[in-house]
Amino acid sequence: MPTQPTASDSVLVVQLSDSHLFAEENGRLLGMDTADSLTQVVRLVGEEQPAIDLVLATGDLSQDGSVESYQRFRAITAPIAAPTRWFPGNHDEMQPMRAAAAGTDLLDPVIDLGAWRVILLDSTIPGAVPGQMTVEQIQLLERAIQAAPDKHLLISFHHHPVPIGSQWMDRIGIYNPERLFAVIDRYPNVRCLLWGHVHQEIDQMRGDVRLLASPSTCVQFTPGSEDFCVDSPAPGYRWLRLMADGEVQTGVSRVTDIEFEVDYSIKGY
Repeated sequence: MPTQPTASDSVLVVQLSDSHLFAEENGRLLGMDTADSLTQVVRLVGEEQPAIDLVLATGDLSQDGSVESYQRFRAITAPIAAPTRWFPGNHDEMQPMRAAAAGTDLLDPVIDLGAWRVILLDSTIPGAVPGQMTVEQIQLLERAIQAAPDKHLLISFHHHPVPIGSQWMDRIGIYNPERLFAVIDRYPNVRCLLWGHVHQEIDQMRGDVRLLASPSTCVQFTPGSEDFCVDSPAPGYRWLRLMADGEVQTGVSRVTDIEFEVDYSIKGY
């Protein structure tokens, strides 16, 4: 376990997103064994990132919402010796997730690391695919921001808050992002928004705020697609180096030796 970073240290965050695990050990999404692909990504993280300060699992840990799938996620990611936080995506179920995380800090929404505060929000709508920002989550966000006026802020949630140029995906993002941005725009120490859901790499700016989305640890979606479409790149993860001065350095790394066969005939997930 890494030592607690000081305000003058940089912080290394690893994002694992959209793993879509099943209760059964060899469950497949669009033909891909999602437990195997996550295992391969975790192995790559171990090879490339020797000193991690935080692992973020940014939603859709599970495909079927089973306690067993969350227990499997814990077991597969256990080799990464770093504090870890989870929050739900649209495929997750909170009661089984809480059961699997009982007695841990896995679901705590705020963590301080050196000069940074990381704030985690629940963007899900129970029983629905799109996302939202509830009054309760916005209040959590504002309290967490106001309690750390001197820290740089990374805010993370599952659904995308801006259009990504993919017609089918843009129908299932956060439907009321203006509620989120009304808060963020008041605080210049917000440096980065980080999300999952889209199964693809996004890196752009909104004013001074970095907007980042990342590959899935299983199947990928085709950027710019009008309809649901699976892409060919391999599973991967994002790393973020959060500098003491507020700079965000980041990149995506993908497995190179995995053998997988995606069922491109499936028209949904």
